[in-house]
Amino acid sequence: MTNPISGTFALVRAAYVLAREGVVGAFPPEGLPAGAKLLHRLARLIQRGSTKGRDRSDRLSRALHRLGPSYVKLGQFLATRPDIVGADIAGELGALQDKVPPFERHLAVAEIETTLGRPLGDLFLDLGEVVGAASIAQVYKARIRNPDGTERFAAVKVIRPGIRARFRRELDTFRFIADFLERFVESSRRLRPVAVVETLTQSTRIEMDLRLEAAASSEMAENVARDKGFRVPAIDWERTGRDVITMEWIDGIKLSDVGAVVAAGHDTKKIGVTVVQSFLRHAMRDGFFHADMHQGNLFIAPDGTIVAVDLGIVGRLSRDSKRFLAEILYGFIQRDYRRVAEVHFEAGYVPRTQDVASFAQALRAIGEPIYGQPAETISMGHLLSLLFEVTQLFEMQTRPELVLLQKTMVVVEGVARSFDPKFNMWVAAEPVVSDYIMTELGPAAKLQEARDGLEAGLKLLRKAPELAVGLEVLSRELPELIENGIRLNDDTLYDLVQDGKASIILGHVERWVIALALVTIAGALVFG
Repeated sequence: MTNPISGTFALVRAAYVLAREGVVGAFPPEGLPAGAKLLHRLARLIQRGSTKGRDRSDRLSRALHRLGPSYVKLGQFLATRPDIVGADIAGELGALQDKVPPFERHLAVAEIETTLGRPLGDLFLDLGEVVGAASIAQVYKARIRNPDGTERFAAVKVIRPGIRARFRRELDTFRFIADFLERFVESSRRLRPVAVVETLTQSTRIEMDLRLEAAASSEMAENVARDKGFRVPAIDWERTGRDVITMEWIDGIKLSDVGAVVAAGHDTKKIGVTVVQSFLRHAMRDGFFHADMHQGNLFIAPDGTIVAVDLGIVGRLSRDSKRFLAEILYGFIQRDYRRVAEVHFEAGYVPRTQDVASFAQALRAIGEPIYGQPAETISMGHLLSLLFEVTQLFEMQTRPELVLLQKTMVVVEGVARSFDPKFNMWVAAEPVVSDYIMTELGPAAKLQEARDGLEAGLKLLRKAPELAVGLEVLSRELPELIENGIRLNDDTLYDLVQDGKASIILGHVERWVIALALVTIAGALVFG
């Protein structure tokens, strides 16, 4: 943990840089208490003159880059949590990109050889130049010889040396700053800074193990194997480890280069539809989606296929969350606000103490204004953002997986509109949502639920002999238990110590658990 002296210094430095780069001064002082207003004035005094005229997002980007790559990563993480920092700041942070010079080649070679346990020459014919560098890793274009003697290109991503130790130190500093804010700045408590840092720590730990990124890419490849128009690069597991990931090289154009995509003759309207429908399909069908689908992580291959890379951040939805997403979107499409409200209550997202009719009325206030607008101006991501704002009024607890989903939906919607300004989100989404509704909530789904219930009943029947034994044990030993309690005599204790027969304990515990469970079941059947 960071000691108080270095932690205080880091806090003062961060505050100074934010003030110096004009970030603090860019926020309005209205509504601040007297002490905070004084600090705001001081921040305006030390603000650099060159920051005037710059927008707030540019000031924030400059400040975080000046503080260091860990702060940039913190900003990128907070961009995924508009529920914490607000939609405006999250949008500004979403534009943050790592601007880090590449590290030396010999360090990358040492990292590869140590991780994979083989000389570089045994792994690659050639490790080319760096094609991308970020705060955690950098990417090379390499040549590999196939078993049949042919050659292929691959993308090799290597963790930056020493980055784990650096992030560990700086995350300890973040933890100190967060704890300070929660203790002494009352207005910050609703943002839960300590919880934010803990979540960032876990997210960074996962992102720094490239085997997990490889596993996520492999899982998505299986999910989309039959999908047309979308795929992810194949993983070379032989050349992948904790600090190195090797994958198929993608010969395509980044979707961030709209002009090059247009010049190559691709169907721009189709690109938008493919990106959005693919994301919704992954979320609702698979419950597993790429949570960082910005233009820089999406390529278009010569045949028009969208290829997604960099699955360091992914999202998962439970079966209930998938149903929740599909039914609220379908409900808004059909203008069935009562049903949308009921779904929230059925999923347990809104407390039963709230009123369904009042909640449906609030949802109508969100949905009805949409239908007076041209379809291409309606943002589904904005709709979900408004939805989460309203649900807070009805005491709905924050659902991180849904917030991540909403953030990603805003991003993919932006990708689609960059290629087609009149992109109709509802027309693109309707086939995917309807297909999910029919598959998961239609007659076939009801038959599957009945089949699952029947299988569960058969499993219970197969356990009937064991349950009968439990009842026999209960009827024989319950009177003694009531009169004398559970006892272990000296001989039993001696056997346990001498022979280490833990199974004796497990056997007793198992019998009593079965017996007591049967009493509970019997009581429910008799009195329920």
